[in-house]
Amino acid sequence: MHTKEIQQAELPVSLQEFRLKALAWASVHPLVAYYNPNDIPYPHAGFEHILAVSGGEALQFKEHTAFEELRKNLQEQQSILCGFLSYDLKNETEQLSSQNLDQLHFSLLTFFAPEVYLYFKSEIISICSSTANTETTLASILATPTPVAASPQGLKIQQRVSREKYKTLVERVRQHILEGDVYELNYCMEFFAEQVNIQPLPLYLALNQASPTPFSGFLKTGDKYLLCASPERFLKKEGQKLISQPIKGTIRRGNTPEEDLQLQHQLLHDEKELAENMMIVDLVRNDLSRSCATGTVQVEEMFGIYGFRQVSQMISTVTGELKQNKDLVDALIGAFPMGSMTGAPKISAMQIIEELEDTKRGLYSGAFGFIKPNGDCDFNVVIRSIQYNASNGYLSFMVGSAITYDSDPDREYEECLLKARAMLQVLSGNQ
Repeated sequence: MHTKEIQQAELPVSLQEFRLKALAWASVHPLVAYYNPNDIPYPHAGFEHILAVSGGEALQFKEHTAFEELRKNLQEQQSILCGFLSYDLKNETEQLSSQNLDQLHFSLLTFFAPEVYLYFKSEIISICSSTANTETTLASILATPTPVAASPQGLKIQQRVSREKYKTLVERVRQHILEGDVYELNYCMEFFAEQVNIQPLPLYLALNQASPTPFSGFLKTGDKYLLCASPERFLKKEGQKLISQPIKGTIRRGNTPEEDLQLQHQLLHDEKELAENMMIVDLVRNDLSRSCATGTVQVEEMFGIYGFRQVSQMISTVTGELKQNKDLVDALIGAFPMGSMTGAPKISAMQIIEELEDTKRGLYSGAFGFIKPNGDCDFNVVIRSIQYNASNGYLSFMVGSAITYDSDPDREYEECLLKARAMLQVLSGNQ
């Protein structure tokens, strides 16, 4: 890779405007991955600020052997790889299947090696290129018109599950819990629009303005797009250290600092939310222990309360040290998908999810991220995110909550609407 470093002072535009121009320049390429931490402080930091593009082809992975093929690719890897793991990769590692409606048609697993990528640091931008054309790239970016955040007009968003059906399904989950099948389950419902023609990048910018998060991102793979405002980390690897940060526990932001503190205090002392968080922490500890050395899995922080633009969340941090004979793919197989999006026990929860939910999740509750040549990585959990298939005009987002036996169906439904708020705002133009 050829690298050119540019100081902020050398640019004829502000750093923020340069980033926007770079995104617009990138968005015409067939493969784009953008990782945006939004300068939000976060334990173990948010995403590194990276924009990657390619005019070539994504790596091809066969169904049923996708993880092993990824392992083979990583052994020969020379460059950063950018991409995603969709939720249905669960079928690769467990005796599970998915027959639900799928209008999005994302592949199970997609990664690409960028031809050009940009690292945005506080005062410096690094342009890395597989050819010696960094000056041309810089000139092209500066010549690109600056994009503006914008919402689509006249979009009709439909809700796949009515309030009454939602409450009925929560009661079915409670019955499963009573019968001992699961003790917690993350049930999700879909909002969608059909035959729409949107501009993905302006919509992503609008979503990021409405709901900036430390694991925000924009992904384009051909005709398919992910516009992501995730606050949750699935897995980060630094050397032999693995870091997972499940979220369980949500409450709205207050209208004043005093009300906000009061609501966060309420969240921290909510027995149901604490119990949910503890269950998922136990599950994540178990997941990490599959690939980590005995005795190294630790809960670094329990019940941390963090405020984002739309909501406050209860976040715990679990870490471990990868065994010497294990690699990143072992860690991914052991931990995927994120326990906060399934429930516990995990396999039973995923079986019941397939029975109760109406649509395939696609990328939702999968993971979007990057893998460096040294095997380090960072992946979010794809939540608070819009998926879009430009070929058939299908747009979708999903929201969910963890159901326990003590769940109040009305309260769970309201939590789903709270999580949907930013996406509904930007899709209706009410930012």
